[in-house]
Amino acid sequence: MLQIMVLQDFGIASSRAITDAIVSNLLLEAACLLIINNMRYYLPKQEKYWYVLVITIALSCLWLLVMRVSMWAIFKNDIAYMHSLAQTTIIRFVIAFLLIGCCTVLSLLWYTQQDQQADTQRKQDMERLAREAELNKLRQQLQPHFLFNSLNSISALTGSQPEKARHMIQQLSDFLRSTLKKEEQQWTSFEEELQYLQLYLDIEKVRFGYRLQTQIETEEATLQMQLPTMILQPLVENAIKFGLYDTIGEVTIFIRAKNVNGLLEVSVQNPFDETTSASVKGTGFGLSSIRRRLFLLFSRYDLLQIKKEAQQFITIITIPQQHESNNN
Repeated sequence: MLQIMVLQDFGIASSRAITDAIVSNLLLEAACLLIINNMRYYLPKQEKYWYVLVITIALSCLWLLVMRVSMWAIFKNDIAYMHSLAQTTIIRFVIAFLLIGCCTVLSLLWYTQQDQQADTQRKQDMERLAREAELNKLRQQLQPHFLFNSLNSISALTGSQPEKARHMIQQLSDFLRSTLKKEEQQWTSFEEELQYLQLYLDIEKVRFGYRLQTQIETEEATLQMQLPTMILQPLVENAIKFGLYDTIGEVTIFIRAKNVNGLLEVSVQNPFDETTSASVKGTGFGLSSIRRRLFLLFSRYDLLQIKKEAQQFITIITIPQQHESNNN
């Protein structure tokens, strides 16, 4: 409407002004659609502002040429209109340049943002896959050591106590079957994790006999709380190494779980003799792998705490619940 009024001010008849406005705006719309479509498939990475300037000037010139040819074809016999068209050439070019330039800049910003979002999503997916791969690797690294110890114990029992060896093989089979099922899960309830841990403890009690005693204390509210699968077994394995490998007497491993302000806190406690513990090898990997695993899941290094007090070695892990970790 504004263009029609301006053309009428230049002395152009209403019918010709309307035709001129329709043709001009359709061609201008086609130029804008062309640049939008071009930006969709080709997004300049360098010298983008020079690209905007050049393509805007080129499209403005092309629009002006096509518009003048179209108007000449329609009104070539109208000398007054053609004269007015020539008089308005510069202002038409400036208006077209501004409109096409705005469309080009907006398209560039829009598709640049879309491209950055896609890059960010790809990076997040790659980081997630790498994190999941590292988590799987950490979980799998803990199993061979335990499996070798169990097979060595079975081998030792085969000659002297074949019945106990057969029983241990059955327990080991149940434990490994449960492990395979849990490898498909990222999270499990604390109650299910305790059942899995009990399979491990049954095997260890065959190995160590009366020397290994366990006491598990849990609050009712913790049983349905969530935690990463197979995270307690390396804690208890570490406690057994510290508590039994350098002693010959009976040792009690304490496992306690409580709900602390909506967080699951699990502690594993075992006797600890600092004068003899230095000779125990391999106790560091389990705890370091758990710390690394918790960091990969929650981006926090403070979720694993180690205390030594009154000849007791206490390992404490704090597990944020899934809805809290998702918010993070």
